[in-house]
Amino acid sequence: MAHVHQINISNGGVPKTPVPRARVTVNGVVGDDHNDKVHHGGPERALCLFSLEVIERFQEEGHPIEPGYAGENLTISGLDWAPLVPGSKLAIGDEVVAEITSYTSPCATNAAWFKEEDFTRMLQSRHPGESRVYARVIRTGKITEGDAVRLIA
Repeated sequence: MAHVHQINISNGGVPKTPVPRARVTVNGVVGDDHNDKVHHGGPERALCLFSLEVIERFQEEGHPIEPGYAGENLTISGLDWAPLVPGSKLAIGDEVVAEITSYTSPCATNAAWFKEEDFTRMLQSRHPGESRVYARVIRTGKITEGDAVRLIA
């Protein structure tokens, strides 16, 4: 079963650090902030989501990345990542519903987590199905590490 492996926040920048639970609003995870508000945050990019299994593949390739390092708010485990496209909706826990709005564009702040600083390793156009995604929050609420995550038809 797919679930929230880790909830991540920071005062701005990466890596984001784990918290056991959080409240999610239309603007994202309460307590999370961004250094670059032009390219991150806002209602259409309220949540950044990433796959634990993709992170683990990156680690197997020798990249020194860990959950939260790429700036994702939610590290999700057990969800087939490749079919997640803009317009896909996810139920997260008992309360939160989010809709994927776009793939993220990786930037140089992520370079330290990749061999030879090749942060384009998580660029959707070069490596389909291995990108972080942004989501808007359709229904707000509380989430907890371990909460179920399911794709809504």
